[in-house]
Amino acid sequence: MAQEFQNELGRVHISKEVIANIAGLAAMECYGLVGMSSKKIQDGLAELLGRENLSRGIAVNSEGEKLVIDLYVIVEYGTNINEVANNIIDKVAFTMKNILGLQVSKINVYVQGVRIGETG
Repeated sequence: MAQEFQNELGRVHISKEVIANIAGLAAMECYGLVGMSSKKIQDGLAELLGRENLSRGIAVNSEGEKLVIDLYVIVEYGTNINEVANNIIDKVAFTMKNILGLQVSKINVYVQGVRIGETG
């Protein structure tokens, strides 16, 4: 279900895919994140998604007026996974509130793998 707002000028619909893409771009700005992973791991291998497929690694659900966002990520080897996950949560919540004006009730970060960071 898309998020919908109405004011005196009209109605605004924001699709789940747009919300997922914005959440993915916000998460990608965090240090220690190599990339997003597919929500489905087959054969124990985490697939690293490119920027054009960020929404495939994110699930957006509504919980009343608030959102629940699940992010499936691959973190960089040698980083503190807990710290990276907390940074992702903070950045995504901040972005959802300031760019879209949406309240998030929960952000879950699922670490699907650890890899050596991507270069340039």
